[in-house]
This record gives sequence, C-alpha cells and structure tokens, in this order.
Amino acid sequence: MLKTKFDNFPKGKPFSTILGDFLGRGIFNVDGQSWRFQKKLASLELNKHSVKSFAFDIVNLEIQHRLIPLLLLSNQDAVVLDLQDVFRRFSFDCICRFSFGLDPMCLELSLPMSEFADSFDSASKLSAERAMAVSPLIWKIKRMLNLGSEKKLKKAIRMINLLAKEVIRQKRKMGLAVQQQDLLSQFMATVNDDTYLRDIVISFLLAGRDTVASALTSLFWLLAKHPEVESAIRREADKVIGPKKEVTSSEQLRQLHYLQAATYESMRLYPPIQFDSKFCLNDDVLPDGTAVKSGTRVTYHPYAMGRMEEIWGPDCLEFKPERWLKDGVFYPENPFKYPVFQAGLRVCLGKEMAMVELKTVALSLVRRFHMELVPPTAHNHNHTPSFSPGLTATFSRGLHVLVRDISNHHI
Repeated sequence: MLKTKFDNFPKGKPFSTILGDFLGRGIFNVDGQSWRFQKKLASLELNKHSVKSFAFDIVNLEIQHRLIPLLLLSNQDAVVLDLQDVFRRFSFDCICRFSFGLDPMCLELSLPMSEFADSFDSASKLSAERAMAVSPLIWKIKRMLNLGSEKKLKKAIRMINLLAKEVIRQKRKMGLAVQQQDLLSQFMATVNDDTYLRDIVISFLLAGRDTVASALTSLFWLLAKHPEVESAIRREADKVIGPKKEVTSSEQLRQLHYLQAATYESMRLYPPIQFDSKFCLNDDVLPDGTAVKSGTRVTYHPYAMGRMEEIWGPDCLEFKPERWLKDGVFYPENPFKYPVFQAGLRVCLGKEMAMVELKTVALSLVRRFHMELVPPTAHNHNHTPSFSPGLTATFSRGLHVLVRDISNHHI
C-alpha cells in the first residue's frame, strides 16, 4: 500500500471530496502529478539548513518568551491548566510564524482566542465528521441546502480563505525582493496561483500544528504517570548538555538518545494520526492473500499496531523508552512496523522538524517543571484519555494539570 504498490493505493476521490472544501489541492489531498510537484518543492525547502535553523529559532523564542512565562504564572497562582490547549496555541503560533511569517499570538498570557485558530479548529473537526456520516449523500445534501454542520463549515472556511488571501496579499505588497525565510515566501517564488498557495499553506498548518500538539499532550500525560522516565530525561540532559545549560542547536538534541526514545515510545502508544486510509485503484491481492476489489477503502491503523503483541511483544501496552535503546543508543524501527510518520513514498516531509520541536519543548519543560495530573472529575478523565473525532488525535476533555516549578530542585 505504501511502497511496492503505492500507485495502486492513492488517497482516492472519496477522500479528496470529503476534505476538498477545507484542504483544496494541498499535498494531503491530492495524488499524482500535483502531489509530486508539492513534495519536491517542500522537500527542497524543508531540507535547507537555513530553514531548519529558522524553525529551531522560532520554537525557542516561543518557549522562552511565551510558554515558560505562562507556566510560571500558572505555578505561582496554582491554577489548573489545560495543557492540551496550551500546546495547541504554542504549535499554532510556531507554524504560523514558520509558514507565513505571521504571529497570531495565541499563547500571550491572556490566552486570546485567535479567529484564525478557531476557524481552523472548526473546519478540521467538521471535515472529519463528514467521513463518519453513514452515507456521503447526507453531508452533500446538507451542503447543497446550507444546513447545520455544513453551514458552520462553510463559515469557517470562508474565514480561513479571507485570512489566507490577506496574508498572501501582504506578502506580495512587501515584495519578494526582501529575503524572507518563511515557507510561503519560498513557495511564492515558484507558484503564481493564489488559491493553490492557500491550499499548500493550509496543509502545512494542519500538519505542523495539530500533530505536534497531539504528540506533546500524550507525551506529558505519560510523563506525569511515569516520573522515573521524567527523571531519566533530566539526568541525560544534565550529563550531555550540562546542568542549567540550554540546548543551543538541533545537533545537540541528537545526542539525547533517551529523550528521542521517550518521544518515539509515546507516539507508538498514542500516534497523532491514529489511522490512514487509501482507495484501491485496480483489483489487487495483499501479501497475505486477501483479494482487494477496485474502489475498496483500505485502512492501516498505527494506534492498533502499537498495541499488538505480535508486533511489539508481551509488554506492548507498557510505556518503556528502553525498547528503543541498545547500549544507550537510540535505534529506529522499520517504518512499516512503526508507521507513525507513514512509510514509503508518502513518508512525512516534516518529520525531522517535528521531532526537533517535540524534543525541544519536552526538554525545556521537563527540566523546569513537573506536571501533576488533576484527579479525574466529571469534567476531565485524566486517568484514561478518550479521543474526539478529528483528523488528528485529541483528548476529548483536554489534559488538566497543576504546574510545579522544580528549577531549584530536581524531583
């Protein structure tokens, strides 16, 4: 599906119709030539050293000037914080600055609600709900008559389009002669179609915001339940970087093998994208002999795979970063066994950057704070996360914590 018969398992028409209003012709919603063009363009940009260090700087600025001050304030006032909401705001600020050169300031201390972020959330949730309709006819009729969820979706997409159009217009006005590092400026040098630019950028926003926020939420939920893993991350950082010293480059992060193992292990149990579907183009036979008819939807499920004994052994339900280490060194698994970033030709282009962001945030917070889970109540189920329907995994009731500042004493 992902490699040897890749061309026979495209995203397919049913999928692109469901997400078409929201994602348009963006990289996640197209096949063939359009996908190849965007992939080539994006991988050229994302692999540039200057782009990587630009992303690292943005993440660090957001951590130092917004995330840490917010958590310090929360610790001081002993208020319960929804960490999932904080991470969604954080990653939205980062990806907007990286993709557009635009700062929505969602993580300011007053926690303002950005109209853009709000519309983006609605469009993502409502588009995902289309996929769960008993028949596509239901949402298509609602769209035609402009009723209920389809009316809300149309309103959210209108707002996204207005804002995206305005950002593109401002960029043009500034002129591309001014060398800018954000992704939109790089794409504008090659693409001259505003609608297409909008679709490309929306896809990057979806990829860079929701998945990172989801991965961070699960990781901190697991760390709160496994303080021994948290302590091991701190010990490794003190040894490799030095106590009280900050990470200064993504190269330094690579030396933190245990941290890498903990993030991979967290995503094994809680992948940000829990399942992925393709549609079979021509009749085919899977390696195990299963016949697949043309037009059949075929789904693989990283969430379920991470919990299968025959893949991960009898301790598959345990959170054990050590399973990724050999003599203290991190070893990745075969991507087809661990398809969290997909595998084969459609493997995630932003994987490396996402990992840098995840590890930088995890390290900065773990060395400074301990997140204490608020005991479960009717409003939060901190002991067993349940997920909301959506394009990425989201804890349906958030992640409620009390922040403890431990900068003067490691726990």
